[in-house]
Amino acid sequence: MIFMTLLQPILVTCGLPYANGKCHIGHLRTYVPADIFARSLRKQGQEVVFVCGSDAHGTPVMVNAEEQGTTPEELAKKYHAHFDEIFKKMDVEFDYFGSTDSQSNHNRTLSIVNALIKSGYVYSMKIDLAYCPKCSRFLPDRYVEGICPHCGSHARGDECDQGCGKHLEPGEIKNAVCNSCGTEAEYRSQEHFFFKLSSFKDFLLDYLPDLGGTTNARNYAIKWVNNELRDWCITRNMEWGVSFPDHEDLVVYVWVDAPIGYISFTEEWAKREGKNWEDVWRSDSRIIHFIGLDIVYHHCIFWPAMLKGAGYTLPSSIVASGMVKIEDRKFSKSRGYVLWVDEDYFGHGFHPDILRYYLASYTSHTKDLNFSWEMFQQKTNSELAGSFGNFLYRTLSFAYKNFEGVPDAKVSSETMNEIKRAIDANTASINNYEFKQAADHAMLLADFGNTYFQSREPWKLIKTDKNKCAEVLKNSLQIAKALIILFEPVMPGLMETAWKQLGFTGNIHTVSYREAFIELENGKKLPKPGIIISKIENSKIEEMEALLTERIGGTLEKETEAQRANETV
Repeated sequence: MIFMTLLQPILVTCGLPYANGKCHIGHLRTYVPADIFARSLRKQGQEVVFVCGSDAHGTPVMVNAEEQGTTPEELAKKYHAHFDEIFKKMDVEFDYFGSTDSQSNHNRTLSIVNALIKSGYVYSMKIDLAYCPKCSRFLPDRYVEGICPHCGSHARGDECDQGCGKHLEPGEIKNAVCNSCGTEAEYRSQEHFFFKLSSFKDFLLDYLPDLGGTTNARNYAIKWVNNELRDWCITRNMEWGVSFPDHEDLVVYVWVDAPIGYISFTEEWAKREGKNWEDVWRSDSRIIHFIGLDIVYHHCIFWPAMLKGAGYTLPSSIVASGMVKIEDRKFSKSRGYVLWVDEDYFGHGFHPDILRYYLASYTSHTKDLNFSWEMFQQKTNSELAGSFGNFLYRTLSFAYKNFEGVPDAKVSSETMNEIKRAIDANTASINNYEFKQAADHAMLLADFGNTYFQSREPWKLIKTDKNKCAEVLKNSLQIAKALIILFEPVMPGLMETAWKQLGFTGNIHTVSYREAFIELENGKKLPKPGIIISKIENSKIEEMEALLTERIGGTLEKETEAQRANETV
């Protein structure tokens, strides 16, 4: 049984959301499994710190701020608060949720950059950069579009997002055009600073094969390092960000200061709790990053090399999720294939735990997840309400009605063995980042409970053999107790309600898996139960599908009008 407490501190982090727009379901693909993982580790007896924060710097924030007529600082604050609120609504419970624009992150970034400079891992070089003569400024990253030098596809300044997917260094993009005004850019020479990433190739080839987490992240990174490893430009021509040492006209590249946020958020948490952040970042610890597949390069290659060069503890695991589709179509905000968490989900009265279960149980964490309103209804009605919820309600209702609480009986070894099997399989799956398997093992225990209850027909036994009926109910209630504990990491809010219906007044979130093996007290009073998980009506799903269809139609119409306008010009 997996209940051994490790001496190593465990830090769990999530990739930082850009503070430039609203939270959508694609974000939650990372944060919800990470929260499930952290909650499960705590139930196994581990000491866990779970941190995240908003990515306040970079061109995405600046571009959106200009479009909205506000400052990058105000925009970052707005969406920092938005994400903080959404995460709390979704019961994604960070120990600390910070911002990369905090003073502590500025300080830690400068400390690490100076350490890399001192160690000889940073050098300067003059490069030709896209410059807009109309806007009178250099055009970093998403301020510029053009042609990818590698595959010839249309690309943005920092990445060939529509072609080969390669990261693009400043000055590499061809036929550059200013994103703000559409003017053809010029190329002008300027001094910038580079991180000697290429000198870490041997280190990475030694480090990556033993890196824990998911194979998609590890294999992708190894392939990339074997094929090509170029030095990274770590400065940009912007005013918004962490100023590069002794160069007021340059800021540190966002992919330097953003992951450093993991360290500064740990520092801020440690300061608040009276702990030492160096127990994590300068000691023997487990650091586990949950990220999207699109930022594997940054976390498996650039970030470990930077940590190695500056003398910090390396990540022990990188967990990369698959992408998200909407109604089996590629996720696209511009085309309307998107689910906004606030307006499309919470705005229509759905419970956060139902979505948490869907995200965890739909498919393997490394595969693409398809969100379909029809499948959402099906899984909710058949699995949550039909199997799990039905078992809880039947068991609690029968015990309340016929025994007014927990019957005087003993739990059988068969039941305890089945609970042990479920918990062992569930925790093993979670520790291997297989969240669907973990949810399936928990649901199998619910199926076992339903079969056990139904086959023994307690509604007949209550009339012919009340002692035997008491045994059936005691076993069923013990299974219910184990199920509530097992499902708490996935559905913390609903399980809090279920725990109270089982007559407990304590905090289900601090209850360990061990508690599932402690027999319920005979004679324990139970409150009158209610239905915990209700089925979703067809009419509600039809309403949601109609809203999505309307959004898609509206975006396609705007796209067509824009194309016609271009053709006319």
